[in-house]
Amino acid sequence: MELRLVDQVAVITGGSRGIGKAIATAYAEAGAQVFITSRKADACEAAAAEIGHGCGWEAGNAGDPADAERVLDTALERYGAVDILVNNAATNPYAGPVIDVDLARWDKTFQVNVTAPLVWTQLAWRKHMADHGGVIVNTSSVGAFNTSSIIGVYDITKSALVHLTKQLAAELGPGVRVNALCPAVVKTDFAKALWEGDGEERLSKLYPLGRLGTPEDIAGAALYLAADTGSWITGQTIVLDGGGEVAFGKLE
Repeated sequence: MELRLVDQVAVITGGSRGIGKAIATAYAEAGAQVFITSRKADACEAAAAEIGHGCGWEAGNAGDPADAERVLDTALERYGAVDILVNNAATNPYAGPVIDVDLARWDKTFQVNVTAPLVWTQLAWRKHMADHGGVIVNTSSVGAFNTSSIIGVYDITKSALVHLTKQLAAELGPGVRVNALCPAVVKTDFAKALWEGDGEERLSKLYPLGRLGTPEDIAGAALYLAADTGSWITGQTIVLDGGGEVAFGKLE
């Protein structure tokens, strides 16, 4: 089996930077027709140019169901298929104890991190995958399995996404495979508050592999799941944490 995606169309939310952009690049280099989306048109355009390989794009808010449908319709009109959907977009507007969160930020976190992956998957299923099959890859987090005094709300949504992954895998097989990636701290702008300053050196010492993750580390696993190499994998969560779980159990 090869890690190739020739003749596959892949749509990636949150694809203009960080993990999403790395996944888009890996898929494009593996032969897929890649189509990225994020909120800002200029960011999408710049990322698509860097990714190359004819990468397409359409700006949209992943948490807005109307935008989700518009973006998927654009991909379908342009390429005739959505074979792979990567639900990568996420938000984390609140830091602090869960008991103190205001409902507006609680709702926003759930809307983008849980409801949006469901909506995008529903749309991809109804518009193409129910008849043609496909692959769904959800970006969750190791926080799904732990508690945190800082990002507990975010972690709760990622736990819900893990369960949503399992539920959809049970419902959409055998034609559609649904899996989740659960990274620990990855060096992205999104996670910068966790690793900037002396955070990287401090955290790296806790990992048996001696470093934080990179977007490319996560992209490799996303490629494995989307290609034929993942053909008998569904409903699973792949933890990518540099050995952190075996070393200290959890990250906060």
